[in-house]
Amino acid sequence: MNGDMLSQEEIDALLKGASLDDDLDNQQQTKKLVIDDYFSEMEKDTIGEIGNISFGSSATALSLLLNQKVDITTPDISVVQKSELEAEFPNPYVAVEVQYTVGISGTNLLVIKQSDAAIIADLMLGGNGINPPEMMNEIQLSAVQEAMNQMMGSAATSMSTIFNKKVDISPPNLDILDIIQYEGTDLLPDDDILIKVSFKLKVGDLIDSNIMQLLSLPFARSLVSELLPSDSSNGADISEPTYTSPPVKEESIAQSEMPKANESVSMAKYEEPSYAQSKPQQPAAKAPKPQPVNVQPAAFSSFDSANVPEPETRNLDMLLDIPLQVTVELGRTRRTVKDILELSSGSIVELDKLAGEPVDILINNKLIAKGEVVVIEENFGVRVTDIVSQRDRINKLS
Repeated sequence: MNGDMLSQEEIDALLKGASLDDDLDNQQQTKKLVIDDYFSEMEKDTIGEIGNISFGSSATALSLLLNQKVDITTPDISVVQKSELEAEFPNPYVAVEVQYTVGISGTNLLVIKQSDAAIIADLMLGGNGINPPEMMNEIQLSAVQEAMNQMMGSAATSMSTIFNKKVDISPPNLDILDIIQYEGTDLLPDDDILIKVSFKLKVGDLIDSNIMQLLSLPFARSLVSELLPSDSSNGADISEPTYTSPPVKEESIAQSEMPKANESVSMAKYEEPSYAQSKPQQPAAKAPKPQPVNVQPAAFSSFDSANVPEPETRNLDMLLDIPLQVTVELGRTRRTVKDILELSSGSIVELDKLAGEPVDILINNKLIAKGEVVVIEENFGVRVTDIVSQRDRINKLS
């Protein structure tokens, strides 16, 4: 320095040092996690295949519940830091936590938009899903929880097939996930690095959105290690596992196949090796001519004229004491869950029978006869008016 002035070299050094620090800060801020840093291509394909198979069956279960066509497409796998979840989920979502209790150990967090969950709840409660409520009440949240329970139950069944062992889950735990307001964050895994598996979800013309899974990194690696050999953990591209049998000495084969001269050989333990390809085949012997067979129709004695011995008669009498359940059915109807929840004192349920139409008499839930309702003193009764034919009764029992 000359007095209070900096030299040009000192100015250049200061400027160069500041620019390097700024570059390092910018690189650290812009650096994002990449899935390739944690999983090889085969391991990513394995995670995707697990999602394809498990959520394929989940789509079928959800379609039966909602009576809508449900499509869940191939997943997109990425890695995200827990501190970045606020940017990943800026709006309130519905989160469903599922614990694996049998077969595998880990937690699966299913995340779906709150608006999509409201449509699913409205469909399950008998609505059309066009105008779902903005805020869901406890009944609607329970409907979504049941839908997710059915989906994850079907997914666990498919995973049992994938891993070739029984896989079971606990009842799901549902809550509203609002990371900005710190609501439902206790459902998130404790790990700092999470694996996000995102599926495209379509439900008829009502939902065209995403449904996501959040897995901890150790749990995702444990799923991969269950299906892939240990050599694939280093990123090597292994198309099929190699199974090498232990070497066998020729001497041991000779000793095990050939009996000793002074040793008796049991026919159950030793058989002459087959030389079907080396020995010339002997001509097959001519089959003998078939002898004529005398075929006569079977003659059965009449059951009514049969003389049943006295002990067997007593055995048949024992059947007369078997209790049977007799049910008189006035009528039936089908209602949605919404209609059932709206029932109260004084509600009228309309049946499928007309006034004055005969009622059904069922024995062990099988239709046997028809009749009309009568009053005997202070009790109801039924007068049999028609007996179902024997053929119809047999058909109903079969």
